[in-house]
Amino acid sequence: MRLIAHRSAVMQLIDGKKIAQERQDAVTKAVQKLATPPHLVVVLVGEDSASVVYTRNKHATCEKVGMKSTLLKLPATISEDDLLSKIHDLNQERDVHGILIQLPLPKHISADRIMDAIDPHKDVDGFHPENVGLLHLGQPRFVPCTPKGVMTLLDSIDYDCAGKNAVVIGRSNIVGKPMAELLLQRNATVTICHSKTKDITTITRTADILVAAAGKPHLVTADWVKPGACVIDVGIHRMPDGKLTGDVDFDSVSKIAGWITPVPGGVGPMTIATLLENTLQAAEGAI
Repeated sequence: MRLIAHRSAVMQLIDGKKIAQERQDAVTKAVQKLATPPHLVVVLVGEDSASVVYTRNKHATCEKVGMKSTLLKLPATISEDDLLSKIHDLNQERDVHGILIQLPLPKHISADRIMDAIDPHKDVDGFHPENVGLLHLGQPRFVPCTPKGVMTLLDSIDYDCAGKNAVVIGRSNIVGKPMAELLLQRNATVTICHSKTKDITTITRTADILVAAAGKPHLVTADWVKPGACVIDVGIHRMPDGKLTGDVDFDSVSKIAGWITPVPGGVGPMTIATLLENTLQAAEGAI
């Protein structure tokens, strides 16, 4: 872990790549003990460039840990009913343990309707309404991968959330809302900020834990951050020069944060590692 001195404090870089590798190694050992390897099917509709890269990475990582991975590529012109039929077939296949629909979907297809159609016991993304409800009841089956990965990062630095002020920037069903719920379950006092929040910096400066999941590059600058805060950057953006960056202005924020995740190499690797854990869990539950 790299340490950077600033003022009277020490900033710790949270190495998501290293922690994700440790989690993947644990999954590999668990998979080797199973008679049948976990099988994940990733459904890709269309040729969205970012989605193609994501699915390729997921496929490669699954194979690396000994899982079976199938990429089901479907044309962007497929009808919603035909896609629902494909999901129904996957639900019935006993050797398929996890189903993941790569988002975004073409505009003529309802993502909500598609997610609702997945067998909740195979919903390794944790987006099915049944799994969302279980999470909010404190009885989770599958926790959405990115928020669960963030909690793993906090655990890796032995961060005690109890009694801390946590601010989540973003209210998506994929990250913002489940992230807030997980922090609440760790006894943090949680505030969600979004595009309609007034005087947002006044709120973010109270955060002991600041999670940026707004989808805007370099939105969070040093004046948004409480000195010594733990800053988790969920965003990832490819800039015109080809470099990857996050929602946090790393150069300025790293000078005052107590902990910070980099982009790349922070939350991103944890998302895939958590997907592997969820798929393993689904396979173990099917035995």
